[in-house]
Amino acid sequence: MGAVVLTRGDRYEVAPRPADVPRASPAAAAAAVASFVDGVDARDAETLAGLAPAGDTDAEERLTSIARNADSLDLRGVTARYVDQVGTVAADGSWTGIVDLTWQFGGLDAEPSRADIAVAFAPDDDGLGVTGFRAAGTGRVPLWLRDELSVARADGVLVLVDGAPAEAEAVADRVARGIGVVSRVLTDWSSPVVVEVPASAADLDETLGAVPGTYASIAAVTTTAGSGTGPDAPVHVFVNPDVTAGLRRAGAQVVMSHELVHVATDAARTPIEPWLLEGFADYVALRDTHLPDRTTLGRAIEAARGDGVPTELPSAADFDTRAPDLQARYEEAWLACRIIAETLGEGALVETYAAAATGLSVVDALRRSGLSQRRLTQQWRTQLRALA
Repeated sequence: MGAVVLTRGDRYEVAPRPADVPRASPAAAAAAVASFVDGVDARDAETLAGLAPAGDTDAEERLTSIARNADSLDLRGVTARYVDQVGTVAADGSWTGIVDLTWQFGGLDAEPSRADIAVAFAPDDDGLGVTGFRAAGTGRVPLWLRDELSVARADGVLVLVDGAPAEAEAVADRVARGIGVVSRVLTDWSSPVVVEVPASAADLDETLGAVPGTYASIAAVTTTAGSGTGPDAPVHVFVNPDVTAGLRRAGAQVVMSHELVHVATDAARTPIEPWLLEGFADYVALRDTHLPDRTTLGRAIEAARGDGVPTELPSAADFDTRAPDLQARYEEAWLACRIIAETLGEGALVETYAAAATGLSVVDALRRSGLSQRRLTQQWRTQLRALA
């Protein structure tokens, strides 16, 4: 078809031919993610591998691994809805789209988790193929969408690790011991436990949809598995292997027991002052370790010697994941909770925490138990000064 020549006075204008450039196809993307869901539901490695573009062995292997993960994790409630394109289409026709994904670990998650994930698409002989999953902005990449996972199970416990089976078993052992530690204080606890261990701190950030580096120095975090925050949104423990790999066995156990306190008290959805939230978890985790103060309070002592004894209990800002002397703040919070238990008894500490978890201010919760926050702070400062 020839070009159309337009005339305007003495000027001649030629309408350009439509450029033949690659375009994203929402319909093809929707069909691809529908096939993906079918393959996951059927645990069908062949169907999932068939979504990889011809010749892309990495994508084929990744998709095959997802079929095995779906089986070992008893994935249920998986849905995927194409939402929108992200960025531009590359010269080779590849592009990325946002997909609204839901998933649920059978028998452990009360409801499905939900998150927006970025799916990488590429043209294929039969239409549109899937090449992988990645973080886009604050989007998440659920652990089961990565490589084939090692899985360990016990009654009411699921551990999934992007690593060796021996690591999954070791984490499961820590969970079992941690349940015993927590149950000695929180005797009515019986909720299931799911622990996810990515391959690295960077993968942990992507799994949680966090800015890179957010959890680089954090050993573990207990939070919702997806973006939902409702009362039934699944809450899992996420472990940073880059940090825990450097801990001794006792230290790794304290980390796990600490996180299980958060699971038992639904801390991920509980509005409570961080010093009480974290200090209480450490109190329970350290209760039967019988470690000397120079070990459990080493960073707090060092900080007090260098900067002086703080005038107030740690604030919310002190517990930012990138805050300086973060470990010292945790130790200071633990000391405050230990003082409550020593002064009023362990039962009063538990009652103070429970009252604050219902929305009562910490000041009022302490007063109800028989200790003013001013007196607590004075005793806390006196002990820190003596230790330093």
